[in-house]
Amino acid sequence: MATTYPLPVFHFQVEWGGSRIGFTEVSGLSIETQAIEYREGNSPEYHKIKMPGMQQFSNISLKRGITKGDNELFQWLNSVSLNTIERRDLTISLLNENHEPVVVWKIKNAWPTKVEGPTLNSTGNEVAIEHAELAHEGLSVEFT
Repeated sequence: MATTYPLPVFHFQVEWGGSRIGFTEVSGLSIETQAIEYREGNSPEYHKIKMPGMQQFSNISLKRGITKGDNELFQWLNSVSLNTIERRDLTISLLNENHEPVVVWKIKNAWPTKVEGPTLNSTGNEVAIEHAELAHEGLSVEFT
């Protein structure tokens, strides 16, 4: 009988309509349903009831190594003009050992709110990493 192990987090891909899609880290894949509290004045209970309200989505955080000549994230951020920006749908897939998607997060209408360059350190011994934060309008999860 084969043992089933949880999937490791290090094998994933990001598809986002850009020319370069290699990222080292993705976080913020969360959905929260806010609670609405309500109580009628003639309720015999001395507490409020809680109902499901609006959904709230965390910003998606992406990190990747900086390469020469690749300024796409900053260009995307700087495309803001008169309260408009190019929005992109993202697909983030957790892959199995055959490089096939097992869990897929689909992000709707994403756009960058922040792009941050690396921390420079004259004694550092690591890769220069840029960090992008994306706002979006929806997240769904599919298991394949």
